[in-house]
Amino acid sequence: MERATIPLTLLSVLAICVISAPTKKSRDVDIYSFHINSTVNSRYAVTTITSRVANRLNESKEVHFQVKIPKNAFITKFRMTIEEKTYDGVVKKKEEAEQQYSAAVSRGESAGIVGSVGRTLEEFKTSVTVAALSKVTFEVTYEELLKRRLGKYKLQINAQPMQPVADFKIDVYINEDPGISFLEVNGGLKSQELFNAVISTLASSTKEAWVNFYPTREQQTKCCGENGPNGDLIIEYDVKRPNPNGQLRASSGYFVHYFAPTDIQQIPKNVVFIIDRSGSMYGRKMDQTRVAMLKILGDLGQDDYFGLITFDSTIRVWKTELLQATERNVKQAKDFVKNIRDGGATDINAAVLKGVDMIKNPREGSASILILLTDGDPTSGETNTERIQANVKKAIDGKFPLYCLGFGFDVNFDFLEKMALENDGVARRIYEDSDADLQLQGFYEEVATPLLTDVQLKYPGAANLTQTSFRQYYNGSEIVVAGQITDNSLETLQTEVIAISKNTNVTYQDSTSAKDLIDVLPQHENFIQRLWAHLTVKQLLEKEVALTGQEKEAAKKKALDLSLKYEFVTPLTSMVVTKPQEEETQVAHKPKEGAETPTTNHRVMQYSPPLAHGPIPGGPQGFPGLQRYPALARQPLRPGRHRHPIVRIHSGRLPGQAGQPDPQGLPGIRIHTGQGLPGQPGQTGYLVPGLFHDYVDYDSPVLSVDRSPLLPEHPMPTFTSQTKPPPTTTPAVSVVRFLLSAQPKQICYNMPVGHKLQLFLDGSSDISINGELSEKGFTLVAIHYKTAKLLVSPNESVYSEGENSVKFVWGQPEPSSHESQNMAIFQRTNEIDVTMGTVRVVVLIHKNIGDVFLWPVVHKQGKDSNFRGILGKNDLQYEELQGSKLKINDQEVDATLSSAKDYRFAAAPSVECWLVPFQSALQGELSDFTVSQL
Repeated sequence: MERATIPLTLLSVLAICVISAPTKKSRDVDIYSFHINSTVNSRYAVTTITSRVANRLNESKEVHFQVKIPKNAFITKFRMTIEEKTYDGVVKKKEEAEQQYSAAVSRGESAGIVGSVGRTLEEFKTSVTVAALSKVTFEVTYEELLKRRLGKYKLQINAQPMQPVADFKIDVYINEDPGISFLEVNGGLKSQELFNAVISTLASSTKEAWVNFYPTREQQTKCCGENGPNGDLIIEYDVKRPNPNGQLRASSGYFVHYFAPTDIQQIPKNVVFIIDRSGSMYGRKMDQTRVAMLKILGDLGQDDYFGLITFDSTIRVWKTELLQATERNVKQAKDFVKNIRDGGATDINAAVLKGVDMIKNPREGSASILILLTDGDPTSGETNTERIQANVKKAIDGKFPLYCLGFGFDVNFDFLEKMALENDGVARRIYEDSDADLQLQGFYEEVATPLLTDVQLKYPGAANLTQTSFRQYYNGSEIVVAGQITDNSLETLQTEVIAISKNTNVTYQDSTSAKDLIDVLPQHENFIQRLWAHLTVKQLLEKEVALTGQEKEAAKKKALDLSLKYEFVTPLTSMVVTKPQEEETQVAHKPKEGAETPTTNHRVMQYSPPLAHGPIPGGPQGFPGLQRYPALARQPLRPGRHRHPIVRIHSGRLPGQAGQPDPQGLPGIRIHTGQGLPGQPGQTGYLVPGLFHDYVDYDSPVLSVDRSPLLPEHPMPTFTSQTKPPPTTTPAVSVVRFLLSAQPKQICYNMPVGHKLQLFLDGSSDISINGELSEKGFTLVAIHYKTAKLLVSPNESVYSEGENSVKFVWGQPEPSSHESQNMAIFQRTNEIDVTMGTVRVVVLIHKNIGDVFLWPVVHKQGKDSNFRGILGKNDLQYEELQGSKLKINDQEVDATLSSAKDYRFAAAPSVECWLVPFQSALQGELSDFTVSQL
């Protein structure tokens, strides 16, 4: 049999997922052993995941392997063992894998896509066909250098075997020579049912620690049912620091120096916050930014000086100069923040240069910081990103760092990253989620306490050093430098650290016998060399972002050479695995932060849910109605695309209004182009369904929308340049798209609107939830429990029980709550949280371009076959068949690969799903889920 070579770019705490469909009590595919072993030596963690799987069938079976690994880690080994034959991965240049990659794509194969999973993880999937009654072992190893943030290191281990496993073990060993000052174990795997399965031990010498997680099959089943555990172990610790000069370790001609002094007085800081208030910051983003800034302002020290700049197409400065963080000034600044309102375009260039101007003459003995928060591309003023980067670099001139915080996934993160790195800062993504305000606060806390500036580290007799110059050192962080000891006759390794403290220059010197440093256990003797290589590659990849020409190519070449030598899977390399299947190729490239996996070569604006076309009042008969355009909200920008605010303008007219009809005589959405398109004057026109397809930027200074009363109150469906106007004879039925949790992809289905639906019914506890569905989503949700009732609408919520009633109004600045014998209700800014017995339901309120709707999410504790209703369905199990078909409950169903907005989350992320008829997803007809009254 001919073998196929598969280039796999593996990424990097952990999750293994072996999926078979549908599962039975006696599993066809059984994970009989699942081990995770992680060893941490001086902050350098090496983690190996081993999953052993048996095919119990009398026929061959495809077994899926899924692993999640930290974004900061490099995979160094991937191995499969089938029928006592081992298939090892080989790390090669990415270009050498391109032929297999192109061949896989041309055959329509999945190409082993690797994607980002949340904030810290990346995911890789592969599969292999296992013969009847045979076994396969998967083994993956990855390495990472734990980074100290806010005074602690964090090792995150995620395990989701998707079934209870008889032999389930997680072992973590930590060795820190100066001693471990504290050790904590948290995370979802340390739940009430599994609490006793977690054992942590700290040696009396405090130099070693062990964490073991050995849950029995019974514990796994009790905790998590037939799907097994799915969660994290979060291990946090810090080390003792008896020597203010730092800690040195060396072995086999390599050394590492950890420097984190604590006995230093804090340096007063000058900080300017540059806050984007353009139109795309509308709603939740702006609300969370205000919440975070109010907390940050309250945490400023009395010796700090600060400034506030907000910007869209214009720049607004709170005060023309920095002010001391007195109680009075902070109060005035908070009042300013409370009144920040979104609207307009995005002039990043002018905003940052204004911030530089405010901070360019800092006080002596202080540390200066610029913090930019934005969610978009520059769309006003100077819009060329390269010129903006050059302007900012020239203005800052190496005097202080610039930190760029990119809010959401539609931000141009490459631009922000380069601008930050060119100015001694970092770029950080702020994820659109319920805790975005906490993410902003957390980043600020990392840089809130500068202790040293202009830090220089020197190592006589050493070479090939990692970064040795740091603009600032903050409390709770750590500086790590590694290198080679090139002088073989060197008996003493000397270190010297020169920096500026609050009001003086400081020097830290240390001298240690090279022989004394060689104290590494034989089984870990090369970890310092690998640490040096890992840190060097990481820094070279960051450095080349800000370089150009020959310097850029030299940095990439050095990073590539080290990646190949030490077998790191990085953005420059791929791992090639020879598999036993014929003509089967999978390829996965490590994703760049902010990039999306392209699904098509041209832009198709996503929408969810698809909605109906209604006739315009007074409009031409039979013409499908215009609907409010949802793409005015910012959509993700595909890599390589330029965001230009370009739309097709049609000078049409609505009935009874002045204007020239468009070429086809079709009415459209009236717009006015304030500055005009490139080369065109400003004009008024109309957008006509089916006749435009280009990207519309909500921050654009070009576009304004006249919300005519003639326009129906519906979001508008998506059209591409190939889309023709919808049929004019039979209007489509309005539907809303729902998601149903399933593996490996979620299931989605469309429900027709205009019905009162049974969402959840627990026959054993008198709990019922019903909702009225319109094309916007749910307009009314009724929650019943015994004699209590909660009626939730987009305007208010009313709780009633007997003669007692309590009203909750959305948008209140402070949370409100009410507890009774039957219900506990807690209302926040954008959700109302209700607990009844063992059932908890959260109703979220979503706002989208003026439309407001509700979305209930039911959280059930335990499993109960009495649960009914649309939201009472358990996770669906299915099998993917050939020809875009799924097998659900022994029935073959036609399916389409699609996407949907997941309104179960406040951020409403877009997820990939299999679109099937609602009858197949819910296993029933519409009449089974309708009620006569709420």
